[in-house]
Amino acid sequence: MNSVELLAAGAGSWRGTNTLQDPNTGLPEESPSTVTVMPVLGGRFVRLDYTWAYQGKPQEGSLLVGFDPEPGEVSGHWIDTWHMGRKALACTGAKPAGGTIAVRGSYAAPIGPDWGWRIEITPSDDTLRIVHTNIFPDGNESLAVEGVYSWA
Repeated sequence: MNSVELLAAGAGSWRGTNTLQDPNTGLPEESPSTVTVMPVLGGRFVRLDYTWAYQGKPQEGSLLVGFDPEPGEVSGHWIDTWHMGRKALACTGAKPAGGTIAVRGSYAAPIGPDWGWRIEITPSDDTLRIVHTNIFPDGNESLAVEGVYSWA
């Protein structure tokens, strides 16, 4: 079973904590969070719809993940009320290794070269971990968001 199939096997509702590394304060901000995992198109894709909060204001997002076994590529499309506004971030990744699905995309910075963004999803039998990492133009990385969930 590949990692996307393992993720699909975890279909249902999850509850946990979202920790945002707040760029405005430089401090982590935790909030309760939920994720609904749903296979779509006969399991070709898996959609993760999630909720969290920033300074008490509800936020939500969605990530559509797919795996094409022929070239061994993972695809992801991410939308989020706080990070993405009205844009979608298209991401790609190599065949999942070690149970973690990792996709990467880039976004335009107001001044200077594009920045990278990586999303890692690690499903297991009883936990689900979703990590977002900001990648600076020089290659340095910084944790942006981490969500850790268990079955609801």
